[in-house]
Amino acid sequence: MYIYKNIISIEDGKRSGKPCIRGMRITVEDILRWLASGMSVEEILFDFPELTKEDILVSLEFSANQQKKIFYDVAA
Repeated sequence: MYIYKNIISIEDGKRSGKPCIRGMRITVEDILRWLASGMSVEEILFDFPELTKEDILVSLEFSANQQKKIFYDVAA
């Protein structure tokens, strides 16, 4: 089931139900960790040619929106 911009999907039993990219086994968390470790977008795309730059940008946007939701839910 796609939950965000037809790129982020969640499926029971795939990567423990974590948000994945277009039904693949690559999670939003994987992308965030690669970026946090210092990999550039270009390096990620080279290592994982099945990904697109849009996949990476939507992962960042999705994560930021999730954090905003958590922050506002706690602050309310």
